Amino acid sequence: MLKQQYKNTLLMLWVMIASIALVGCGQKEEPVNRSVSVLNADGGSQFAPVVPGRTFSFPQDHLPHPEFRTEWWYLTANVESETGEQFGIQWTLFRSAASAEKGTGWNNPQRYMAHVVVTGAEKMWAAERFARGGIGQAGVMGHPFKAWLDNWQWHSFSDSPFPAVVSFSDTGMQANLRVKQQGNWVLQGDKGYSQKHQTKPIASYYYSAPFLSVEGELVLDGKTYRVSGQGWFDREWSSTGMAESQLGWDWFSLHLNDGSALMLYQIREKNSRPYYFGSLSWPDGRTEVIDADAIRLTPKSFTTHGDKTYPLNWYVEIPSKGIQLELDAVREEQWLPFVFSYWEGPIVVSGSHTGQGFMELTGY
Repeated sequence: MLKQQYKNTLLMLWVMIASIALVGCGQKEEPVNRSVSVLNADGGSQFAPVVPGRTFSFPQDHLPHPEFRTEWWYLTANVESETGEQFGIQWTLFRSAASAEKGTGWNNPQRYMAHVVVTGAEKMWAAERFARGGIGQAGVMGHPFKAWLDNWQWHSFSDSPFPAVVSFSDTGMQANLRVKQQGNWVLQGDKGYSQKHQTKPIASYYYSAPFLSVEGELVLDGKTYRVSGQGWFDREWSSTGMAESQLGWDWFSLHLNDGSALMLYQIREKNSRPYYFGSLSWPDGRTEVIDADAIRLTPKSFTTHGDKTYPLNWYVEIPSKGIQLELDAVREEQWLPFVFSYWEGPIVVSGSHTGQGFMELTGY
């Protein structure tokens, strides 16, 4: 019976994979075409639409929204050890629904995928896991807040995600991190309604916690590092990923030396100008939406991974804010070897401001 349940789990993983709106494949081979079609798939009438004017409610909105097709809880951090080594950390839990129907146990339609990645100057440690909803192996719950897949766990001390202990253990890597929020929640886009296309009603509900303190222990290949630094938390949920003509996105989260946090998003579209949006935030709660016409993102160098060629380092200009930046990857070989592969890793900032952050490149 257990063997049959395990086989059923493996089969259902493919259902989950076919509904997660996050890919990073090229655009010429057969698997690529399937991935792009998944990314562009419409959630259909069975899932709830994303519409303007939603009123966010916390802590309720930290929990799953099963009426929508997909969502994620996304933590990144730039940390430094007591002896000067620098690391990037990613801890992500994705939920995707095979259908909008309700079910319990093995009939629960929710599927989970999780990624953990630690990046050093010379090496990357990365792992991916899958789980069914409804059987206790993975999920998100409140009273207090908890998100987990196996022993990759996020334990809070309240109904809010923060303060919390985030931990994971896998081949060659282990972490136990204490994460605290130092600023307010930022509702991205139009009060949390994050439009993803210039003319079509494609959007997500999207909020962030850009100002986090992170400290704790990393154990990498048997060596222990005591680390501390800055983190960023993103939450999105939706039922439709992108328009059929859109190819993928480039996302940047930056902590600048003036104390502000800059988020930039570029969604690339075939035979058309990319769709841009962004925000500039401060710990005291101020947030400014950055209009698409104000954002200039220009690749300054490209790299190749297999048959994929993609921009690795960038120029960023926002003249109205006096921002002129160069963004450089800490480590070039950061194409993540997951089922839906993508580039994600730490970056350094120079120019009118200095700082650090994370970059994600998909759809190449």
